Amino acid sequence: MKIEQIYTGCLSQGAYYIESNGEVAIIDPLREVKPYLNRAKQDNATIKYIFETHFHADFVSGHVTLSKETNAPIIYGPNANPKFEATIATDGQEFKLGNLTIIALHTPGHTMESTTYLLRDENGKDHAIFSGDTLFLGDVGRPDLAQKNGNLTIEDLAGFLYESLREKIMVLSDDVVVYPAHGAGSACGKNMMKETVDSLGNQKKMNYALRADMTKKEFISEVTHGILPPPDYFPANVKLNIEGYDDFDTVLKRGTQALSPRAFEAAANETSAIVLDVRHQDAYEKGHIPSSVFIGLDGEFAPWVGALIADVKQPLLLVTEQGQEEEAITRLSRVGFDQTLGFLQGGFEAWKKASMEYDMVSSISAEAFKTTYESNNTNVFDMRRESEFLSEHLLEAYNTPLNFINDHLAEFKSNQPFYIHCAGGYRSMIAASILKSRGIHNLINIKGGFGAIKNAGVQVSNFVCPSTL
Repeated sequence: MKIEQIYTGCLSQGAYYIESNGEVAIIDPLREVKPYLNRAKQDNATIKYIFETHFHADFVSGHVTLSKETNAPIIYGPNANPKFEATIATDGQEFKLGNLTIIALHTPGHTMESTTYLLRDENGKDHAIFSGDTLFLGDVGRPDLAQKNGNLTIEDLAGFLYESLREKIMVLSDDVVVYPAHGAGSACGKNMMKETVDSLGNQKKMNYALRADMTKKEFISEVTHGILPPPDYFPANVKLNIEGYDDFDTVLKRGTQALSPRAFEAAANETSAIVLDVRHQDAYEKGHIPSSVFIGLDGEFAPWVGALIADVKQPLLLVTEQGQEEEAITRLSRVGFDQTLGFLQGGFEAWKKASMEYDMVSSISAEAFKTTYESNNTNVFDMRRESEFLSEHLLEAYNTPLNFINDHLAEFKSNQPFYIHCAGGYRSMIAASILKSRGIHNLINIKGGFGAIKNAGVQVSNFVCPSTL
């Protein structure tokens, strides 16, 4: 028996490769399927099944392409109704994989088709569960992402989740291994651990949602409390996972069209494409194409593209470091952004050599900011999440979280300078690019973010409990 977790950090997503006696099952594959095909070839094995725990909202799965490449059936749990050929398992249905058995446990709540797959070893002993978004480490899946299903409310779905956990998962042995679909950083839950594998016994001890004495009413209240609105691109990803999509190779071929600076400029002017700059924030600060949007590959690239650009049909033109074009297109496709029209050949240096117009971002060191801040009436905007802001912040700062920046545009006055920062500089540079693309150029970015500000000795607030505000 071989179980391999294939974890993609930028999406906080875990896919799984299970092999026994030359037969392979893939659970929740990513969009690009060659790694799974190559892995099976390396083991001289055949991919027999493709299991999907549910219709994913935060990424586009590779199930359709992988099935086409291998003829392996796509398997969903009860209530799934995809637009392509698939096996819809019944609750408790068994699937033989070499010497192993995989059992579909219908666990509705996160979505109505959500299914946990229980793996039994060659001796018939429960070994592991692949819990999708039903059970995370430290948390459970949010119950507000399901497709419209009659008159079901978020509270109804949370109630189903409570019953699923207690009737299907908590009854299993403590030594069963939990393999979730996501870890810390995913928008599919609220309080996930940084670890990506754990025992069910430990989860029963420390996961708030698995308390033995927890009533259904308490569970519903705690699970639904404090859920932020889902990113706007989630419904589009669900639709792609239900209906199907272009093969990744088609997307890659379309996106890897090398454009000279003049051709790149013409494409930007003649289409509705957004120029997306994916270089490091320091490079973007020193020079970039006017009105381009920065979202760097070094950070949580794909989720931020999804959250801020939102429309997966939006055409894109890429500015990358040379050799990073394919990586950018791959990561965009994972969240459904398939309309990359090409990239700037030779990168930004070629743009400058062609004497094309470019812009820069005004920045200041934390030490220089300290002097200015302590001697002037300074407007400062903090781009971190509300929870980060409440923990510690500059005394006079305004909290304008990056993921809701469009709701705060009126607060950024275009007739006076203001300062922006985040935790370390990545998010504030994204914010700078968005503001500048909207004609707001009088911003000054604080290099190094809040960490550098604290190290410079600027006075910050103490922790503020949200309930006291």
